[in-house]
Amino acid sequence: MTAVYTFDVLCTLDGFGSYGEGGDWGGFWGKQGPEFLDHRLAQYRQEQRLVLGGNTYREFVALLDPLTEESEAQDPLNTRMRTLPTTVVSATLEGPLDWPHATLVSGDAVDVVARLKEESDVPLRSHGSLSMNRSLMAAGLVDRVQVTVFPVISGRTGTDPVFAGAADFDLELLESRTLDGRTLELVYRPSLHG
Repeated sequence: MTAVYTFDVLCTLDGFGSYGEGGDWGGFWGKQGPEFLDHRLAQYRQEQRLVLGGNTYREFVALLDPLTEESEAQDPLNTRMRTLPTTVVSATLEGPLDWPHATLVSGDAVDVVARLKEESDVPLRSHGSLSMNRSLMAAGLVDRVQVTVFPVISGRTGTDPVFAGAADFDLELLESRTLDGRTLELVYRPSLHG
């Protein structure tokens, strides 16, 4: 049996994964509420392996505070993300990585994740890593796409369109929930269309 691989992504209603110059939204577009944060922490507390592409790893290292007792108390979600066993797939990074429990693997992400799915005894979750995950979806390696839609439209400042350049997929809705009365989490099983 192979490990379940979840592509976990946060976005705006218009499908942007982040915002650029001129955007003053803040993290989670300033819309995170207590129910969302508790739900998210519960998801990341489960035993799993995080899989990141090189660009997302670089962004996370720059954005997430170093691990300290104070950071753990102030931001348990980011602390948990940093302490998960992590595989970073990159042809450009060189070790050692500034991330606890991280393993750097060079090579094609499709080959690396196919091997991880066969060898891992825990589920795999990738947060962000858009181009890598679009390739993995096209290769049929993504079992679940978890999209969390925040109640904003960032047409002027939005960057990183989540599914731009992706193949065509049919989606089977597996789960849906509304958090804090405004944020929507959708979990789909993707299959290539056609």
